[in-house]
Amino acid sequence: MKFIDSIPMSILLVLCVLLGLAPFVPEPHLLEKVRMLSQGNLKKPLDIFDLLYHGAPFILLAIKVFRTKKGG
Repeated sequence: MKFIDSIPMSILLVLCVLLGLAPFVPEPHLLEKVRMLSQGNLKKPLDIFDLLYHGAPFILLAIKVFRTKKGG
């Protein structure tokens, strides 16, 4: 967890905006993949990888915020 603690919050926020929401037009991949997941259409390995790839910054940010609030 030291690795996550060492990442500055500003870097994670930039990653969330740039990688998490890319491409901006016509629709962010993350939004598209979450919609596919909720509809049960997320079956191709490439789509699952895409969900994890574009969602990773948000997961890291959530872990960092949780650890910061917890005091760890």
